[in-house]
Amino acid sequence: MRTRWREFWTVFRRSTPGVVGLGVVAGMILVAALAGLITPVAPTALSRDSLQPPGPAHWMGTDDLGRDILAGVVYGARISLLVGFLTAAASTVIGICVGGVAGYYGGRLDDLLMRVTEFFMVVPRFFLALVIVALFGASLWGLIVVLAILSWPTTARLFRVEVLRLKGQEFVLAARAIGCSDGRILVEQLLPNALSPVIVSISIQVAYAIVLEAGLSFLGLGDPASRSWGVMLSSAQQFLRRAWWMATFPGLAIFLAVLGFNLMGDGVNDALNPRLKTRGRRLGTPYWEQA
Repeated sequence: MRTRWREFWTVFRRSTPGVVGLGVVAGMILVAALAGLITPVAPTALSRDSLQPPGPAHWMGTDDLGRDILAGVVYGARISLLVGFLTAAASTVIGICVGGVAGYYGGRLDDLLMRVTEFFMVVPRFFLALVIVALFGASLWGLIVVLAILSWPTTARLFRVEVLRLKGQEFVLAARAIGCSDGRILVEQLLPNALSPVIVSISIQVAYAIVLEAGLSFLGLGDPASRSWGVMLSSAQQFLRRAWWMATFPGLAIFLAVLGFNLMGDGVNDALNPRLKTRGRRLGTPYWEQA
């Protein structure tokens, strides 16, 4: 396992965009973890310094209620990253379960699950999320559940294709011959060897969840109790001409987060599916299958 990760890192670090993306993501995670040390001001603390431009007292200015924008951006990273990571994790689990069952068993079950998957892919996710949140109310955990339910189809299709490709391989047939159950074959044999496209898609899912949460919050459908980047953008709408900093810094944070996860995804894709040959090795296959 240690050798595999060493090989993965050897290829990954050759991708400049991937390394830059990893640095951006790591920096944001560090900022979110050390929010209390970066700024002692609470993100919801009110003051009389309303609509103050960036300066020594408030590095990113204040909003109409005197709340510090820097504190909002720093603490908002926790909320936005939490939404992104949990949404990606939940949607990945759902997608792997659906795609694995569909690809392994095939037949009518495969057709049924793929028709359901295609339905979720055809319906515009943003507008469907908009309707669901508007009907059932806005809360942070409810928003994560809605985004996870709407984000699994891509993972399901990717994982199904890999299972279809691998289920006829000798190692799967050998596992079936010695009496391994279908569940054990899926978890122990197919899952580790079919994860490479899913791992790449996870970073995209995180970025998409952050954007979707920001969009819903911008329209006033975010959790009012949490001051995420989207909620900050929503409150900045009516002050765009008077206080440009209210929208600029949260918007920049969203841009950097999405850019970082997408660049990191590119690097992971290069590492798991490289098109180069080094030391006589065929690097076009996942690194755990290399001889």
